[in-house]
Amino acid sequence: MKTYIKIYGPPIVEALQALEHVAVEISKEMPEITFYDVLGGTATSLEQEITSVYGLVEEEAVMKHVERLVSKSGWTLGEYDFYFEWARTPTFEELKKLISKVDEALKPLGCRYTVTTK
Repeated sequence: MKTYIKIYGPPIVEALQALEHVAVEISKEMPEITFYDVLGGTATSLEQEITSVYGLVEEEAVMKHVERLVSKSGWTLGEYDFYFEWARTPTFEELKKLISKVDEALKPLGCRYTVTTK
């Protein structure tokens, strides 16, 4: 199951960066979430984000965390800009928690977006 985000209007790049940050942060609380962004969830950008959030300095530890975060299901974005992938079907409370984190991250940017879980 995936929770897709479609971003409408600027600033799209900043919104994608904010969503990457949400994915890294929420993975601490909800390890059943993986993510894959519009750029394909490259290990390089994930490594940089994880290092900045966690302060990890050992490459092996960073790469182990990157492997857990990157989606294994392939490219399925289509009309969406970003998605959070669930390892299992989320509860309603887990969905509300994720949506709240997305709202919090994107509110200062002023962009409009939709959230679809399927």
